[in-house]
Amino acid sequence: MVETSGGGGRLHPHGQRRSVAAFLAANKTLLAAAWVVGFTLVFLWQSAKVSVGGGGRGGGFLRLRSAPPPPPSRPAPLLRPKAYELTDFGGVGDGRAVNTEAFERAVKAIAALAERGGGQLNVPPGRWLTAPFNLTSHMTLFLAEGSEILGIPDERYWPLMPALPSYGYGRERKGPRFGSLIHGQNLKDVVITGHNGSINGQGEVWWMKHRRRILNNTRPPLLQLMWSKDIIVANITLKNSPFWHFHPYDCTNITVSNVTILAPISSAPNTDGIDPDSCQDVLIENCYISVGDDAIAVKSGWDQYGIAYGRPSRNIVIRNVMARSLVSAGISIGSEMSGGIANVTVEDVRIWESRRGLRIKTAIGRGGYIRDISYRNITFDNVRAGIVIKVDYNEHADDGYDRDAFPDITNISFKEIHGQGVRVPVRAHGSSDIPIKDISFQDMSIGISYKKKHIFQCSFIEGRVIGSVFPKPCENLDLYNEQGQLVKRAAMVNSTEVDYDI
Repeated sequence: MVETSGGGGRLHPHGQRRSVAAFLAANKTLLAAAWVVGFTLVFLWQSAKVSVGGGGRGGGFLRLRSAPPPPPSRPAPLLRPKAYELTDFGGVGDGRAVNTEAFERAVKAIAALAERGGGQLNVPPGRWLTAPFNLTSHMTLFLAEGSEILGIPDERYWPLMPALPSYGYGRERKGPRFGSLIHGQNLKDVVITGHNGSINGQGEVWWMKHRRRILNNTRPPLLQLMWSKDIIVANITLKNSPFWHFHPYDCTNITVSNVTILAPISSAPNTDGIDPDSCQDVLIENCYISVGDDAIAVKSGWDQYGIAYGRPSRNIVIRNVMARSLVSAGISIGSEMSGGIANVTVEDVRIWESRRGLRIKTAIGRGGYIRDISYRNITFDNVRAGIVIKVDYNEHADDGYDRDAFPDITNISFKEIHGQGVRVPVRAHGSSDIPIKDISFQDMSIGISYKKKHIFQCSFIEGRVIGSVFPKPCENLDLYNEQGQLVKRAAMVNSTEVDYDI
């Protein structure tokens, strides 16, 4: 009841409050239900994108919009006059069907286009299981985002090939070696690229067989191109190779750019990242490599076979690379260097959580030379040994190596070398037969993690230190100031305490 006063008809506020309170008390359940309905409608409108729309004869209604479908994968750019899809040749990307014949038919079709600029094979999203197959000249292999070429794990599908002429026999076993998953010989103008699709060697079975010594032949690389030129590998991922990941052999004009290479950092033996072997005019840049052996190793043949083959690796630039190798080194020269290695520049490289940072390795019997090697702007982060030069890496192709074949190591420079968490910054040990000549260190500051007396180790070495170098260098080196003036002549010291546990 609403009370009024006199003839004014005004509401009495106390009476209004009592009536509202009485109404609320009598209708609690109804109001609670109304609140729940209202909250639910607002929630649906905000979160599920409720829209109000008219539709047909029914007039206005509430319509829930479903979530938009995922965007389609980026279309492959046309990089050749003619492009094919792997599915055009019967490919099935379910991870179970074997696609070897589809790849072979596609490559054959592209080979027929050589006089017209070649062709492009697009590998769509999916998992494409295959046995090894060959590429052809004037070919682009394009791996779409979400695509993965899988190496079949059964070794019976992998062909055997003759030993490399500069190695004498298969690198691990005498006799023929397994061919690579993706292979090419005597090719020109080959591009392997994509939207970061991947090539996966599924190497776990191979690693296990290698450890158990039940393989009769040397394991296969993931990607190997031989006696070829004008090669580009870019914007893809290589992973889990049975052996080395990318092995260009006696090739010219190679670019490797924006490539990720991955393998377990332990229990994945000899899974080197990139191993240019007797190659010239090579650029490796903007790569991320974390593998079970050397991230990058420059090679040129093994002992008397490499000496006879006589093809050096030269004119190589490695830059803007991140590398990790828990069991070996970030960047290596050798140990197979019998054809010679020269004019190598390594710059703007970060090496982290590795056993060694930069390593040069060779031995009596290798012959050949390592010269004109330049390292600049290198950063070590938690690396056991920063710089290692080792001349007693006594692993040989066979017992027929020449005991009088001494490699020559000359003109090695290290500039702007920095880092932290390094146990031994430098371990550079030559020998009376293989002295290290004309080596230089400049602008070097490495935070050490192990306070040992001889943390900068040298022997049978000749060269100079220029300006500020920390930690204190060994006395085998001439000391120059920043202006190039001789401050102190080297002492003739040819042995120091050696930390062999690196």
